[in-house]
Amino acid sequence: MIALVQRVAEAAVHVNGEVVGRAGRGTLALIGVERGDGAAQVDRLLQRLLAWRMFPDDSGRMNLNLAQAGGDLLLVPQFTLAADTDSGNRPSFTPAAPPDEGRHWFGEFVSAARQAHPRVECGVFGADMQVQLVNDGPVTFWLQVRAES
Repeated sequence: MIALVQRVAEAAVHVNGEVVGRAGRGTLALIGVERGDGAAQVDRLLQRLLAWRMFPDDSGRMNLNLAQAGGDLLLVPQFTLAADTDSGNRPSFTPAAPPDEGRHWFGEFVSAARQAHPRVECGVFGADMQVQLVNDGPVTFWLQVRAES
């Protein structure tokens, strides 16, 4: 399971011209589900995401996590993160979970996030989404939790 995590001043995701999710200062996480991912990957990636220290403390050092910074969390499903781009000029999506699995595990991720953090919104799995964001910094990290082989 993959998260492309961005510290944002604000972010929003639109479907058919309607805002379906919004965040103020906080984190936008694009979430990719890979074949073989399951509950263990959901739990571990969420734990890492919520503990990730990417917000500045009083000294300007990245020492605060999302909760300590009082930030919002916007989760957006993005299967293209799981693409194999090692060869050729066209990505292979073989590493990505099949749509039903991806939808299920993204939903589990959102549910677990809502239990662990007070302000969580999300995009719509499988929808054509437009994501707007103001990346604060810019600060962007790639977090990945691999399924056991």
